[in-house]
Amino acid sequence: MTPAGGATVQDYVALAEIELCGELIIAASAAHEDRLSQDRIDEVLLAGSGPTA
Repeated sequence: MTPAGGATVQDYVALAEIELCGELIIAASAAHEDRLSQDRIDEVLLAGSGPTA
């Protein structure tokens, strides 16, 4: 949806969440086991969240 005035609105939190979901999907598709372990999920999410400082 484009607000009046032509500017686009982006929800950066939603975009970050979508990117993290994508990272989880990629990790799951590359995994040899049926499910990702909680440790692997944490690893993917922490790597995808970027610097915390």
